[in-house]
Amino acid sequence: MPTATHVTDNSALSNDELIEQGWAALPPSYRIPDTAPTLPEAQAYCKELAESHYENFHVASWFLPKALRPHFHSIYAYCRISDDLGDEVPNAAQALALLDLWGRELDACYEGHARHPVFVALAETIRICSIPKEPFADLLVAFRQDQTVKRFVTIDDVHAYCRFSANPVGRLVLYASGEVTPATQEEFFRLSDATCTALQLANFWQDVSVDWLKGRVYFPQADMQKFGVTDAAIEEGIATPEFRALLKYEVDSARSLFEQGMRLIDKVNRDLALDLDLFNRGGLEILRVIEQRNYDVLSARPAISKATKLQLALRAVSGKLLPFLRRSPARAGKAA
Repeated sequence: MPTATHVTDNSALSNDELIEQGWAALPPSYRIPDTAPTLPEAQAYCKELAESHYENFHVASWFLPKALRPHFHSIYAYCRISDDLGDEVPNAAQALALLDLWGRELDACYEGHARHPVFVALAETIRICSIPKEPFADLLVAFRQDQTVKRFVTIDDVHAYCRFSANPVGRLVLYASGEVTPATQEEFFRLSDATCTALQLANFWQDVSVDWLKGRVYFPQADMQKFGVTDAAIEEGIATPEFRALLKYEVDSARSLFEQGMRLIDKVNRDLALDLDLFNRGGLEILRVIEQRNYDVLSARPAISKATKLQLALRAVSGKLLPFLRRSPARAGKAA
């Protein structure tokens, strides 16, 4: 396995030069235009970005009411570009400069003068769904942290990172779905946070070797020491007995978080419940595939096949629709 890459020094470059070099590493469409697009143009931009970049999002969108789709498209587009600014730019200084610029565009969005199509579309979502700035800004905290923090001491530190990297996404989904009220907010956020942290952890344990190439290790250093796992084992790509024991421990912890968060599925509207069920099943399937490989995620990255994804979607639909049909008065009449 190749060793982790190192960041080159760009300390002599101006902020504008860092931004320009950062943009060069990304799709041209990500750049901020001089003139803001119309709302329909911006929404079309977000829809294309969402449905072309992430097939799971496209599957999940089948279960969304048509009126909600533009909001999910704009939220996804914001998350997608934010993530790419932090993860696809090869230099930390360039990434930080772009993330700061993106943060200023977020401020402009809330001040009413957005230019980027993502923020033009997002402004409409924010207005209709009454979404505060905090969850959007929190995501940028995590992407900035990615540029400087490559190791975590304890699992609490990993969870604190997930509080910014993953949990805001679930809260944005709840806002967009109209599920945030004074009566539900505390409980729904707590359950959503458990699910989102579990999904983030499942991705970490799936991508150990991928993250290593980026210089990142998400295993808590305390847990690595406890199980006798060193960086050398990850670098060599050898799933030693110690590594397998460590990963089993982390997988079991992630599964317990999924179990906590699943209680949210029965508390939200049926359309959102389908999506939550699907993503919970997907996250648990990642953990199952890791187990099936006897916790060897170093020789090859465990992945879910398209056939399995379709099966998960069908199970999510049947799991929510069949009880609904059984309760249907018309169906009850036929049974009588």
